[in-house]
Amino acid sequence: MATEVLPRATEPDELAGLDALDRADLASAAPTFWSRAWEATWPKLAAAAIVLVIWQLIVWSGWRPRFVLPGPTDVFPVLWHQLGTAQFWHAVSVTLSRAVIGFALAIVIGSLVGVVMAGYRPLRLAIGSLVTGLQTMPSVAWFPLAIVLFGLKESAILFVVILGAAPSIANGVLSGVDQVPPLLLRYGRSLHTSRRHVLRHIALPAAVPNFVGGLKQGWSFAWRSLMAGELLVVIAKRPSLGFRLQSARDFTDYKLMIALLIVILVIGMIFDSLFNCGDRAIRRRWGLIDPHA
Repeated sequence: MATEVLPRATEPDELAGLDALDRADLASAAPTFWSRAWEATWPKLAAAAIVLVIWQLIVWSGWRPRFVLPGPTDVFPVLWHQLGTAQFWHAVSVTLSRAVIGFALAIVIGSLVGVVMAGYRPLRLAIGSLVTGLQTMPSVAWFPLAIVLFGLKESAILFVVILGAAPSIANGVLSGVDQVPPLLLRYGRSLHTSRRHVLRHIALPAAVPNFVGGLKQGWSFAWRSLMAGELLVVIAKRPSLGFRLQSARDFTDYKLMIALLIVILVIGMIFDSLFNCGDRAIRRRWGLIDPHA
């Protein structure tokens, strides 16, 4: 009996089959949304548990009196009570509105300064070290000048927030432009385009991942500057988290003081997580990380 001979697959068919297998393997190996969420959450929960244990151990050691350093069981009921009051949420809204306005202005100013410095090398050589110096300068050092210029007003706080965040954003733009692959720049110049067009259409889009890193760092500076400003600049009828924190210390309400510190910490962690998600999405789109990771 004759044996039937099957036709041999052509090379394109073989490659297509291998590609299909690769896609199937990647699809099966790709983590689900819940697994990614748990993978991102459990380290934070573990770190919080460790901090709580260390905190309670310090309280039990008697290093400070209980009314000066209350434990978690004393602080969290106060925090829970604060979450149910309108005054607390009003203070949160005042602080967040200042943070958003100041950071938005810092993005505009820092981005413009970074783009101009990236496009004109003499200007970068002239003020590049000045921008870095402003970034390293403590934010609290600006408040005497801010109060002299603007008085005890919102503009004094915004002035310091902008000075705290804008230099980091400008340096993020410069760092991104400096790290653009030279091959891309040579490709742009080979098309006989102007330096301005190379900067606009090649360098700046390629610098977006580093720019997001500069935004994240700028937010951390803005948040710290804002907290310092709210402790120093008290504005009538505008109670904020910083003002309530200072008031709790003045009235020796240390349970409330620590509860507000926890709130400030959690808000900072939330915004940090948002920036991390945005940074990861942009790097995935730019092909800098595995799209299936």
